[in-house]
Amino acid sequence: MQQNYTIIAPKGKKVPILVSVPHCGTAFPEELIPHFKKEKISFPDDTDFFVDKVYDFVSELGITMIYAHYNRWVIDLNRSPINQNLYDDGRIITSLTPITDFLGKPIYQSAKFEPDVKEVQRRKEKYYLPYYDAVTKVLNNFKKEFGIGLLWDAHSIRRLVPTIQTEPFPSFILGTNDGQSANGTFIEAAKQGIATSGKECSYNHPFKGGNITRHFGNPAQNIHALQLEMIKTMYMDDVELNYHHERAAELKSSLKNTFELLIKVFL
Repeated sequence: MQQNYTIIAPKGKKVPILVSVPHCGTAFPEELIPHFKKEKISFPDDTDFFVDKVYDFVSELGITMIYAHYNRWVIDLNRSPINQNLYDDGRIITSLTPITDFLGKPIYQSAKFEPDVKEVQRRKEKYYLPYYDAVTKVLNNFKKEFGIGLLWDAHSIRRLVPTIQTEPFPSFILGTNDGQSANGTFIEAAKQGIATSGKECSYNHPFKGGNITRHFGNPAQNIHALQLEMIKTMYMDDVELNYHHERAAELKSSLKNTFELLIKVFL
């Protein structure tokens, strides 16, 4: 049976940072595969392909990582459990259990396979809540051991998604729920680290963090959360299909610089 997620323990000296990769999964439960359009799930284009691979260096820095196995079309781990809209500016935002892709195209064979209330609840219990429980456990252990914890929610997106905005996205988008999910010291360290890439970075626009950042980020309780969105051409080829080793190596260097600055905040 396919596991919901994998946790990679730190190899270096442990630090209270957890990297979460909720959208890299490409698996679909066997019982649901016949429900989806075959051509859609053969390449589920809304997936954050290879993001777990991009961050595979973090354990050497003492950082813990968790990444999901199932695709976001099964259930989206970065959406509200009550399916509350994250944004109200008219953009297309797929739901907790999407029935279309980012471009509004149906992903199910027919409407009869679209999840009803009972099915949504089943998927929440089987695929959604276990991920949140695992993240909660890691962060609580950080609190016990270090008195503080930092969650870094890692994402990627196509350079252009016209249903979200008509212009291409900047290379990086750092989200902090408008400064509410982390204190200023962590935010500034993240900004400085990302700046070492020399690439364009925007702050809380057009993404300010999804449900994971908003749910877990609670600076008053010494749990901080940051979301980093990055365009796929930072580590994939120009058609955003294949992993690009040279680009990924350059990106990893910038991310390493960022985490080293974040770790210094704890010292």
